[in-house]
Amino acid sequence: MRIWMIMSLLLISNGAFTTEHVVDIYKKKFIPAEITIVQGDTVIWKNIEKRQYHNVWFKQLEKEEPDYFFPDESYQRSFDKAGDFPYECGPHPRMKGRVIVIKK
Repeated sequence: MRIWMIMSLLLISNGAFTTEHVVDIYKKKFIPAEITIVQGDTVIWKNIEKRQYHNVWFKQLEKEEPDYFFPDESYQRSFDKAGDFPYECGPHPRMKGRVIVIKK
């Protein structure tokens, strides 16, 4: 069984290379819990739980809690600005993660 995986794919977007990074959600954990990416990259959170729903809530960026996604579903977000972006799962606030975005 896949416990964690970081997968990077090169994509061409407007003539520039960007990378996709995968964060698995398994056993009520973000795996990896902290990820460092380059400005312009995309993070994809994949729910590989068997029964549990989750979300990815950047409270500093969003006032309202985002929609849930269920097993075998995913959520993605691109990061165009450098910075430190902590997040949590709304229904499971002990689940915490962080995206660190560095300049190109």
